[in-house]
Amino acid sequence: MEPAIRVRGLRKTYQSNVAVDGVDLDVARGEVFALLGPNGAGKTTTVEILEGYRKRDAGEVSVLGEDPAHRSVRDRVGIVLQGTGEFDELTVGEVVQHFSRFYPKADDPGAVIERVGLAEKARARTHTLSGGQKRRLDVALGIIGRPELLFLDEPTTGFDPEARREFWQLIRDLQTGGTTIVLTTHYLEEAETLADRVGVIAHGRLLAVDTPARLGDRESAEATVSWGTGEKITTATPTQVIRELAETYGEIPGLTVSRPTLEDVYLKMIGHDA
Repeated sequence: MEPAIRVRGLRKTYQSNVAVDGVDLDVARGEVFALLGPNGAGKTTTVEILEGYRKRDAGEVSVLGEDPAHRSVRDRVGIVLQGTGEFDELTVGEVVQHFSRFYPKADDPGAVIERVGLAEKARARTHTLSGGQKRRLDVALGIIGRPELLFLDEPTTGFDPEARREFWQLIRDLQTGGTTIVLTTHYLEEAETLADRVGVIAHGRLLAVDTPARLGDRESAEATVSWGTGEKITTATPTQVIRELAETYGEIPGLTVSRPTLEDVYLKMIGHDA
């Protein structure tokens, strides 16, 4: 099956600054793909080109089989920005109803409001919503057009832990329904929880693309075995080390075994001072 997104040799410059430098990328239909990178890495420019709102200088880009600049593909794509806008004097239902008129095959506004968990707030004015509820409204506006592909830009910034996990379930439900999702986030736990694959971009170059578990050879990296009041050892054979400790000490107080986290690998890739 043709991928939802196919990019080859993507390049974008601003005067003498190279923002995107030869990016190649495929995103499969139905997957959640997280694009990670520090500020200024080129991820925002890359996503804006994929969304059709910024022109590229060079390279091939296909989104749902078309050039993203074409109007026909924009009707098939949903975008959830960090802030969609302010509609203080309108109700949730009025805002979603209004946006539904922008799409030829829009979903039912009431069904979408229920889908994002705002059914009880349908008649509430948007200025009365909490931060998490406003973010759900942003998602409702992003999916009202029945998108095949959804872009989410830092979707849970400012959320408390409970609201963040509720939002993660909404993303899982969208994926289960067949929506392809491209996610940008600074929360590495979020990327590891939601994404089928992650890509790391820095200085305009895509450094690596893999599953969260395999990125940077995490699954084969040496483990750190810690015990007692601070003793630890780094080893490629943690099971053997634990067996030897058990033979020596019997019960091992404070025993932990850890491998590099996604954050450890990410920081190593981009440079700690990026």
